[in-house]
This record gives sequence, C-alpha cells and structure tokens, in this order.
Amino acid sequence: MKRKSAVGARVRQLRGGLALLALAPLLPALPAAAHDASTVTASPRQTYNLNPGWRMTTGDQAGAQQPGFDDKGWQGVTLPNAFNETQAFARDIKALSTGIIWYRKHITLPADATRGRAFLEFEGVRQAAEIWVNGRSVALSEHGVMAFGADITAALKPGDNVIAVRVDNDWKYKERATGSGFQWNNDNFNVNYGGITKNVRLHLTGQVYQTLPLYSTLGSTGQYIWADGFDIAGRRANIHAESQVRNDSAAARALSLRVEVRDPAGRRIARFDSAATSIAPGQTATLAAAAPVADLHYWSWGYGYLYTVTTSLMDKDKVIDSVDTKTGFRQTRFGDGKVDLNGRTIMVHGYAQRTSNEWPAVGTSIPPWISDFSNALMVESGGNLVRWMHVTPSKQDIESADRVGLMQAMPAGDAESDVTGRRWDQRKEVMRDAIIYNRNNPSILFYESGNENISEAHMAEMKAIRDLYDPHGGRAIGSREMLDSKIAEYGGEMMYINKSARHPMWSMEYSRDEAARAYQDNFTPPFHKDAPAYNRNQDSHAIEDVKRWNDYYVMRPGTGTRVSSGGVNIIWSDSNTHYRGDNNYRRSGEVDAVRIPKQGFFAHQVMWNDWVDSVTPATHIIGHWNYAPGTVKDMSVVSNGQSVELFLDGRSLGKGQRSDSFLFSWKNVAFAPGTLRAVATHADGKTSEFSLSTTGPAVALKLTPHVSPRGFVMDGADIALVDVEAVDAQGRRVPVDASKVHFDLKGPALWRGGIAQGDSQGKVRAGQTEGEAVVTKAHGADGTTSYAGTAREEDNYILSPDLPLEGGVNRVLIRAGTKAGTVSLTATAPGLKAASLSIQTKLPAAAKGGLSTDFADAFQPGSLVRGPTPATPSFTPHRTTFVAQDIRAGSGQADAGATVDDNELTRWASDGKPDNGWIEYRFATPVRLSEIDLKLVGWRSRAYPLELTIDGKSVWRGETERQLGYTTLRFPATTGQTLRIRQTGPVQDKDAFGKVVELASARQAGDTGADAVPPGWHLGIVEAEFHGPVD
Repeated sequence: MKRKSAVGARVRQLRGGLALLALAPLLPALPAAAHDASTVTASPRQTYNLNPGWRMTTGDQAGAQQPGFDDKGWQGVTLPNAFNETQAFARDIKALSTGIIWYRKHITLPADATRGRAFLEFEGVRQAAEIWVNGRSVALSEHGVMAFGADITAALKPGDNVIAVRVDNDWKYKERATGSGFQWNNDNFNVNYGGITKNVRLHLTGQVYQTLPLYSTLGSTGQYIWADGFDIAGRRANIHAESQVRNDSAAARALSLRVEVRDPAGRRIARFDSAATSIAPGQTATLAAAAPVADLHYWSWGYGYLYTVTTSLMDKDKVIDSVDTKTGFRQTRFGDGKVDLNGRTIMVHGYAQRTSNEWPAVGTSIPPWISDFSNALMVESGGNLVRWMHVTPSKQDIESADRVGLMQAMPAGDAESDVTGRRWDQRKEVMRDAIIYNRNNPSILFYESGNENISEAHMAEMKAIRDLYDPHGGRAIGSREMLDSKIAEYGGEMMYINKSARHPMWSMEYSRDEAARAYQDNFTPPFHKDAPAYNRNQDSHAIEDVKRWNDYYVMRPGTGTRVSSGGVNIIWSDSNTHYRGDNNYRRSGEVDAVRIPKQGFFAHQVMWNDWVDSVTPATHIIGHWNYAPGTVKDMSVVSNGQSVELFLDGRSLGKGQRSDSFLFSWKNVAFAPGTLRAVATHADGKTSEFSLSTTGPAVALKLTPHVSPRGFVMDGADIALVDVEAVDAQGRRVPVDASKVHFDLKGPALWRGGIAQGDSQGKVRAGQTEGEAVVTKAHGADGTTSYAGTAREEDNYILSPDLPLEGGVNRVLIRAGTKAGTVSLTATAPGLKAASLSIQTKLPAAAKGGLSTDFADAFQPGSLVRGPTPATPSFTPHRTTFVAQDIRAGSGQADAGATVDDNELTRWASDGKPDNGWIEYRFATPVRLSEIDLKLVGWRSRAYPLELTIDGKSVWRGETERQLGYTTLRFPATTGQTLRIRQTGPVQDKDAFGKVVELASARQAGDTGADAVPPGWHLGIVEAEFHGPVD
C-alpha cells in the first residue's frame, strides 16, 4: 500500500496498511499529575502511588477489614484491577461475573506523617466500595463511576497500617440509605468489570493545606485554573488560579497564594501572588490570584500543549503546601450554530465511545500509555472529539485526551431516559463531583446532562451546577436532543441531522452499523456475505460511513445561517457492551478491540483531516488487491478530490462515478495481479494518490512490539502489544492470509492474547445472519432492541495461545509481571517461517513501606502532531442565505411561520386537500436563488412529489429523497421575489433505512411528525431555507 497525501505524512504505515500513530513531534513528559504534591516546588506535602502491592480475593470474607486478618492465601495484584477482567470480550456483557471482592494492602508512613493530615484518593471503584483503615470504616462510595476520597488521619497509627476494601459489583446494587438503584448500573451500556478499576493515591499534608477536588466524600473542591481576556493573535491571556485552603491547626494563619506557570520543558513563564488572607482555625477559605501571561501556546486539536500550574501556600516567605495542576489554555465559543476553538470554527467529527474503553482480556485495567495509544489513533483518523457515553470517563482517559489533543464531551451518569426522585438526584451529585474533579482538563468542551432529552427544569438544574463550580471554564452544558431548549447550550439527536442558528447541534451518535474486521468483502475468505445493517463487511461499512458523514458535511458551517455542527460516529473501538450483530460484543468500531484499523478508519482520515471544509488532498482505495483469478467486483475510492481516475499497472480504468461528496465508484472491475492506483485531482489542481499491490503468497510471520515510552515496566500493570503479520517474500503483509498462529511466551509476564472471529474450543457457528437483522426483543426504557445472532456463545479466542490472523494481521497483549527479566515471544503457523522477539524489561522505582513514587503517567509526553490552531479561516461561504419577509399557505396559515422558526419540533402541514398543498415565501426584494433545504414531515419515510416555482416559473419538479433530516433541491440560479412549494401528488410512508434507527415511536426516534401528519395529500414542512450562489 502506498499513500501520497498530507494525511499520510502523519501516519506511519506498516507494510499492508496497519496504521500506527507517529507521535512526533512530542512534548517532554510532564512530571505532575492533577492535584498531586508539587514536584517542582518543595513543601511538606507528599503524594504516593498506592497501586502496587495489594492482595485480592473473591467472595465475602468475615473480618477481612481487621488488621490481623490472614490474607496470605489471597492473590497478589497491582491496580487497576478487576477480578473478572479476563472475561472481557469472552462473553456477553450480561454474563460478566458479579460478586463480592476484597482487597487489602499494608503501608508504613514516613515518620513525620502523623503531624499532618492523610487522605486516600480512589479514582473509581466498580460498583460500590467500603474502605477501612486499621479496622475503622473511613468511606463508603456506591455510585461506581466517579472518584472519591477519605480522610484517614484519625485511623492511622505509627508503623504498619492496613487498608481494606470491600467491593460489590452486583448489577442490582441498591444504595444503603435509600434502597435506590443507580440508573447507569445497566447491563447494556456500562460494562461491569468489578473491583478497584482505577488508580489509588495517598496524599499527606500539613495541618494547613490545599484541599482535594473530592466533593461528595470530603466536601472539598481543590484547585480551579482558567484563562480569559484572550488575545489569540498576540498569544496572551489572563491566567486565574483559585485554591480552596483548610486550616486544621490551632492558630489563625495569614496566608497568600503563589502561582507559578511552567511550560512542558519546565521553564517558568510566570509567577504571581495573591494578597495575604487570615484564615481562622477550622476555617476553609478560597485564595485566588491572576495575572496576564504572554507567549502562550494554546491547547488545540492534535496539539496537546500543557502547562504545570503550581499553587503554593505562602506563610510570609515560607512555602507550607504546594500542588501541581496540569492544564492547558484555550478559548471557546458556542453560538450561531457553531463551535469555535481559539477563534476558529471547528466542525465536530469524532466518535461516541463507551466510557469503559476496554481491551480484550484486560478490560479497563490498562496503563496510561495504552490510553494514549488508543486516543491518539482517534486523532490520527481525523477525529477531533470523543463523546464518552453514559458515565464519567476515567481520569486516565481524560488526561490522555489532554495530551493527544482530543476534545471531549463528558457525561456524568445515566442510561437512556430522563428520571425523577432519588435517581435524578444521583445524576446531579455525580455531575457536580465530575465537574469539580475534571474542570482543569482543557480537552473537556461539553458537559452532557443526559443520553436522551431531559426536561427544561432538569436542564436548568444541571446548568446551575456548572455555573456554580465551573463558571469560567469555557464549556457548554447540554444534553442529547434539546432541539427547542432555551437553556441547553448544545444539543442534537442520534442518527438524524439537526441544524441551528443558535446553540450548536451535533449528532450524538450516527452510523452505528456493525462489521467485523475479519470480513473484508464478499470475494475474500471467509466469504462472509454482506448483511446490512449489523453484519456488514468492511467495504460496505466504510461506504456507509462515507454516506452518513456526508449528511452532516453538506450542512456544515459556511452553507447557510442554520448549520450542522457535525456529529460523532458510534463507536471508536469494538466494545464488550450491547450488540446487534452476530457476535456477543459490539463490532461497530472503526478499529477493532485491539485497535487495528478497519477500512472506515482510513475513510475518515480522508474526510476529517480539516477543521470544516475538507481541503487537504487525500485519497484511499477501500479494500485490498489480492483476489482469485476471474474475480470481477465493484471498487470504491474515498477522496476529497473533484475527480478520481483508477489505473491498473498504468492502464486507465476510467474515472469513478462521484457520490456523497467523497465516494468514487467503478462497476465490474476485473481483477488482474499488479498495482491498482487511484489518482485524484483537486479543485486547486493538486493531486493525491493511493495504491494497492498484489502480494505474493505468505512465507513468514513477522512480529512488531509496542511498549510505553520508558519500555516494558515490570510493575504488574504495564502491557506490551505485539503485532503479528503474515508476509510475502518481499516482507509485505498478505491481506487475505488467515493462518492460525500459535504463541509461546517465556519470561516474567502473563499472556493475555488477542481476539478473533470464532471459538478457541472449536464450537461450530450456526451459519450467519443474512439480510436485515431479526428483532427478538423491542426497545424499552433504559434498554436496547435485541436481535438474533449466530455467534453469541463463542469465546472469540480470548486468552487462547492460538489466534487466527484476520486480513493477514492480528495483535496480542502481554501483561507485565513484577520481576526483572527478558520477555520472549515466539509465533509459529503451519507453512510459514516462525518469528521470535525479545523485550528487555525494567523495574519501576521500588516502593518503600507500600508507598510508591513511581507514576506511569509522568512518562507520557504530549503530542503536537497537528500543530497550533491555524490562523486562517476553516471554511469559505458556499451559499448566500435569504430570509423571507412574508409567508402564505394554502391552508394552516397560522402555522406557516413554523417553517422558518429555527425550531425542528414545530411544523406546518396542509389540510389534505390537493388544491391547498402549497406554501409561498415572499422576499422584500428580488433574490437570486439556486437551492432550498427542506426538512419535511416524515423525512425518513416519505418522498414528496413537489414543484418549485419562482415568480410563477417552474424551476424544479420531481420527488424528494427519503433521508435522515434535510433534503436539498437544486436548480439553475433564478432571480425572483416569490418562491412557491407545491405538492403535485400524494405521498406514501415507506421507510428507507431499515433497522438503522430504532423506530418504536416517533418520539423515541426523533419527532419526524409522521405520526401526527398523515400521508396522502398532506404537505408537511418542519424547516425551509433559501440559498443562492455566493457573489
């Protein structure tokens, strides 16, 4: 495979097209994590990593909270850990094991620790956890999704201390105080890996200290850093820092706040102080300081430029407490239907991803570099935003998105529907905690209050929480849908296309079709028959990705007053959550579960490489060029060129038929061995090209390792990835090879393997689903529609040492042990030369008294791969929009204005009489029109026969297309003052999108109006817009 385009410059291609992130240029790794003791300004405060050295067992254990309990028979583990993590992708989400899990750890504190305060910080436990220190209960957390803390000062003693944690991951867990369950503890959306599934820290402070951002358990808010007064061109802004301070000493203290700002190289670029404030014993106060700062680098898409802001408590000239906060500075604006970042409009294009973001056989228990590996690939695919779904993402993923330059939409906790009573209060509490905990992370641009529409009263409550705890962060708060909300600051449906001239509307999830990476097309082994919408092949899946993105792209900023702000494709990586296809996991990712790209990844690279208008030349041929003699098949190319010509060994096969802005197609192309080359010509005369070559037969295996920036660390938590490919005599990956590879692992590491279609025990699949998927259970509240499948009992080769290649490649995971030594891996397959590799390992800094100063995230560099925000506009105006001065209708005159009110939940409809099926728009002066956009009642199920006239002259006559929102009617530019839309025939309901959208009711699927306005001679219009050429 060869690619010649600007996109390809950012991606390192292994032979055969396996995309791996090229992170250069990189920023130095930052030593500080959020709200940890400063590593640059010395103070008595200390922060320790408590992840290593735990013991774990399953099943309830009487007395396990007591210090003297005998846990010698328990399993040694390093956090993050879930007792059932090896079940990830081996079974249906509903079949994941549940139960009681106990953890215990011994720590010995430094000698002077007893003179101050001690706090535990748990980034998250799934589901409920009670914490004991030396047999004393110190915390109870039951929500299962957010960080919490414990003040353990009173429970500690000199010498050995024992921390015990009892975890309950029951799907039906009930809150102790109220008996209420949690809406998000849902066996469709929130995968249940039970245990201490996120990091744990110990913070030791003096008696006067800056608090932690752990509100629900400690009642404290920590630090808050933000910027305003931006001068984007001049690279200046006012930097503000606040810190909540607690005086637990016996005397009043006069304290000031010193703020130091350091760049990634550790250079101090600013220092400023607040005035001194007297804080009485037992009092909590907030100290604040601000100053203008110059020469700033703004955080941006693909530009993870982060600063370390150190806030220090000063008692005269003495530092008594210092905290480092890693953050970035950026300017945002949400309005006129658009999102602006650093003064430049950015169209949302990215992914809706399960917050679990899990991997096979390890679940969510992954090191920071794996988070960066996955999230940076989103950026490499052209994604600029990840919408985490249903529950708050891990702090590790949030900080990872900061580093790689990936915008985020952060939910708190929900399932699907709006709720009331205690369950609504739980959602507010988690949103409050999540905002306080994550408000210094620049990558978060959106706070999501619900995965479905919520009431205006509830939206107001959520907005009030944002306004109280993050009034200056430049983040919009909204919810899915909210089409007519006066309070939400953004919204948008799933699947459908919304436009707005007010708050931004972007699709919260679209193109959810499923396709396994193993199934490339109908002509490639194993000859899986393409079956839309949930058992597609890769070629069909990529084409659908193009078609569905184009629905938003044609309504992008620059196309009118009302625009779409974009959308997020569901999902990024295959997920162990609810599914609709044949397998027992969801395969709608653009990469598979081990993050090997599918064809849709490369399609998005072409379409998404720019902020709005797709102008950077790029081209990709969907598929491969290794077929059996006599194969004749259709070929497709994704390109942002104006035309694409296909060549086979230099012989032209003609230019492709263009559709959906980016798709070029050739019918009945006869395969012949050689090089297939697509050459695109762009509007400015530039070219881009992409080629595929027929390989020889596979002769050998090839192994390629991937480890963290500091190597493979034997800390019990690290992971090494190893790619295995079947290559020909020239070293090229053979894209049709499906050899079963046997792996032999030696050394101080644990085998976690990979994932593939099939079953390691040889279970025979009962065929495949053909045609549309069959519904077995209808969609219900907080549920999903269930479909029939043929591979629900397969284990997908999880943990197996034998793994089939898919498309000539696969990837395996190796979990670090805790001892030094070399890790060796050998791969063998019948008829192929074996491959071996050795990975030299290293040990982390040794823990002392159970306290570690080794933080894996401190070694993760920031990525500057896309460079700073460009100073040029991101789009050019493509149309001129005109506003009608007067509207007349054949009937329903009182509702005629609803067609131009920028509200997609209002509409006008005629009365069903053929002579009254018209509406007329009059302009104040003659205008030159060439297009109209219409959102028609029943848009996905009705094709309206219409005629358009301008001043009585017919300019368009035909039948509108069924679509997922808006249809555009184009005609020769015509000047006139009155445009009439007239229905010329009856309309029928006939759905055009099959099972792509769950259409249990009009309200659940988005109000198309089809339930309220009957077909026949009823012309129904939701919104109408009128456009002409740009002068």
